[in-house]
Amino acid sequence: MRRRGFDFRRPARRRWISGGWVLWLVIGGLGVLVFLSLLSRESQPRSAPFVRQHHITTFVEGLNVTDEMLSPHSATRQVVDQISLAKSYVTIAKESNNIRFAGELSAQLHRSQDLLSSVAARGTQLTIEEAETTIRDMAFLLFQAQQLHYDSSSMIAKLKGQVQSLEEKSKSEADKSTKYGQIAAEELPKGLYCLGLKLTMEWFQNINAQKKLVEQRRVSERLKDNRLYHYCVFSDNILAASVVVNSTTLNSKHPDLIVFHLVTDDVNYAPMKAWFSLNNFHGATVEIQKVEDFSWLNASYVPVLKQLQDSETQNFYFSGSGDSRTPIKFRNPKYLSLLNHLRFYIPEVYPALEKVVFLDDDVVVQKDLSDLFSINLNGNVMGAVETCMETFHRFHKYLNYSHPLVRAHFDPDACGWAFGMNVIDLREWRRRNVTGIYHYWQERNKDHTLWKLGSLPPGLLAFYGLVETLDPKWHVLGLGYTTVEPSLIKEGAVLHYNGNMKPWLKIAMEKYKGLWDRYVDYSHPLLQRCFVH
Repeated sequence: MRRRGFDFRRPARRRWISGGWVLWLVIGGLGVLVFLSLLSRESQPRSAPFVRQHHITTFVEGLNVTDEMLSPHSATRQVVDQISLAKSYVTIAKESNNIRFAGELSAQLHRSQDLLSSVAARGTQLTIEEAETTIRDMAFLLFQAQQLHYDSSSMIAKLKGQVQSLEEKSKSEADKSTKYGQIAAEELPKGLYCLGLKLTMEWFQNINAQKKLVEQRRVSERLKDNRLYHYCVFSDNILAASVVVNSTTLNSKHPDLIVFHLVTDDVNYAPMKAWFSLNNFHGATVEIQKVEDFSWLNASYVPVLKQLQDSETQNFYFSGSGDSRTPIKFRNPKYLSLLNHLRFYIPEVYPALEKVVFLDDDVVVQKDLSDLFSINLNGNVMGAVETCMETFHRFHKYLNYSHPLVRAHFDPDACGWAFGMNVIDLREWRRRNVTGIYHYWQERNKDHTLWKLGSLPPGLLAFYGLVETLDPKWHVLGLGYTTVEPSLIKEGAVLHYNGNMKPWLKIAMEKYKGLWDRYVDYSHPLLQRCFVH
């Protein structure tokens, strides 16, 4: 029994010794691992360049610029704000002729910008320590700017004053420009004055010219023949009327079928007769009359003449004491000229005619106009080109719609149209009594409350609902005040120099003057004496 017991105890002791060795081995292994880990941590700084590069890349990728600029403690934000303010002060200092201070501020501005550039290239945030000197120096200069009254409130007040002063100067210069432009437009050029004198002398000295006029009277039947093409022009400008007649006949397929009816004033009657009797216009017939011979045009019949007898109207036009808010162009006495308003009496001037084409004296004809006489006006009195492509040319721009009469009778968005080239059915005119309608509205506008001045506004009222729209190619406007598309000019039958820059004036638009000059024969002996061309 003792032997078995011995055997039993010995194996048990051997198992305990084996487990202890295993435990020590595990503990030793763990110790080696800890030692190796410590060694690896101690060796980590030796690879610093690589680790640092990895750290910077991660920082740049995670840098939030928005958070940086919004942070109230950000040095970058302070520098950026100072730069923005400094740029404004540099401009203001230069405007105030403080060049020295502007230079100092510009130099500091560049230093602040260089600091931000260097920080951006480095890829790190700007610290307060780095920016302290730059911020302090800039703050000192900005404080100086405030002491010089460059702060916002002072500069706003100063700029408001400057803007107001500039607006007043601009308004004054614009008024002067308008006045001088209007004077230049109304002035009779020296050449035209000279031509009028020379032609007057020629008329009274040249018996042949008077004989030609007598011979022309023998064809008076042509003046009433409705099978011919009748044109009427009312003008006191000899050269302009000549261009209208010359360009129309030159471009006509049948110039011998053309009859021109010219009406002028007493001053230009003799020179106008001399010019058209001494020159040939390709077989066309030209009739010259003067407005003073129309005895029925008197103050008892014509509202415009009646208004001229009113002292307020005389002051408005001739004394310069009228409403200063009224543009100077509307205070031009030419708007009261009978030649300007004679267009409303065409049926009475030519009682035997049935259809005419009315032309202003500031037009040039480029195409044959004979087809105008066969256009169907569909029962309307007049054919005209509409001008309402822009809102400016609608009724509300010409008429006073605060007046109850205007508001009650006319659509403010009705389309305007142009005088200057108009086909007129005189039979329909007489039947509709258009002249009577014109008189009605003129009498109600004696105080200038329905419209200002001019012949177009009363024309819009008198012909309201009686106008047939023509193809725009028949009448191209704007050559006397604006730029016109070359394609429109090329295709246009009649070119109109409406505006102040007439082609016979020095202020004419040079690019369009040649279209008019081509119909003036400057080699003519009388023109050579009066015009330097």
